[in-house]
Amino acid sequence: MTPELEAAERARQLTIVRESYGAEHLGRSILVVAATDSREVNARVALDAHSAGKLVNITDYPDEGNFHTMALHRSGDVTIAVSAGGVPGAAARIRDAIAERFDGRYERAVSALRGLRSRLLSDGGHEWGDVAPKLLGDDFCSSVEDGSLADKVESWR
Repeated sequence: MTPELEAAERARQLTIVRESYGAEHLGRSILVVAATDSREVNARVALDAHSAGKLVNITDYPDEGNFHTMALHRSGDVTIAVSAGGVPGAAARIRDAIAERFDGRYERAVSALRGLRSRLLSDGGHEWGDVAPKLLGDDFCSSVEDGSLADKVESWR
């Protein structure tokens, strides 16, 4: 166990079961993650969880589960999620490469757009329908990166 997981257990945010797996461990759980170092145990967890109608993630054979985790990057209102066919290390590298481009400039741009959109929608919404295509066109990324989007948003205030 990592120190973070043990701290979460002490804070009663999760329960760590320190005994051999049995189907009864699934109990009332809604979400199950099988991340043992045993292929046989993970496969058994997958079967039991599926039989019980649970959401299950199998870390060593993701296709045995019915949901996958993603490598996430969050910057304000911008969230980027990457999945790479069950290869978490590849997903993390791809996420990091994307995050280098989609940095704080995008956080600020999306925040400004959210504010403008909310204001225009509260005024009846008709104007947002005119503004959005102009601000979110094919040049959106380049205008965020060169700083011109901020001027465009400001002109609609």
